[in-house]
Amino acid sequence: MREPPPNTGERPKAFGFEQIADCGSMRVVGLQLEAGQDVPEHRNAIPVALIVTAGRLHFDDGSQSGEVGIGEMLLINPGERHTYHADVPTSAYLVFAGLPGVRSRTWSLRRKA
Repeated sequence: MREPPPNTGERPKAFGFEQIADCGSMRVVGLQLEAGQDVPEHRNAIPVALIVTAGRLHFDDGSQSGEVGIGEMLLINPGERHTYHADVPTSAYLVFAGLPGVRSRTWSLRRKA
């Protein structure tokens, strides 16, 4: 287990999430972490596929831990508690499939202005 960073009195910068595409029952979200950033422990109600596009992402689910690199995928089961950490600037796509109670619809993509 890593030691927490020293308390410098500064608030940590928020990690970046951006919804990229949505078809109602499936959603694609981009994740960006700076070196040293964590995503706090959480769990999802549905399966998630995380695909690293830059950097390396460290993960821990309480019983297993490891790294996922560029082009590699991590599958997260529903209800599984997990956390992420980046030692280097890291980007990934998260694909949420089968959102409960949501009907499928035509894809919509967010376009950068």
